[in-house]
Amino acid sequence: MAKIEREFHTPTNPWIDRSPGNDAQVLSVDEETGAFTRLSRLAPHTDTSPQGEQVHACWEEVYIVSGTIYDIGLDQWFEAGQYAVRPPGMKHGPWKAGPEGTVMLEWRYALTDDRERLPRDHYETP
Repeated sequence: MAKIEREFHTPTNPWIDRSPGNDAQVLSVDEETGAFTRLSRLAPHTDTSPQGEQVHACWEEVYIVSGTIYDIGLDQWFEAGQYAVRPPGMKHGPWKAGPEGTVMLEWRYALTDDRERLPRDHYETP
């Protein structure tokens, strides 16, 4: 099964609280492979250090839609319009959101680790 084909629409999936100041809205998901697209939103000054450095068993792409974000591991600020492509196993983060917060569009592909699959209650299918 692939992601469900949908023309332009207003997403109705709920925003899920992933940790304090860090939530996400799933836009599409492939239930067979676990691949998904989502918006991630960090409230102003949110620090993800408690979650530590991130590593995924899949390809990940991230586009900063709005705001700024500080990558603590790289000691570098990034801003709206910047984009990252990360291969499986690449370490990244943690981060601190800028004073205006941050919204990012994320894509993850063909998940091989079931622990990274999205729980069914994170999204709806039509």
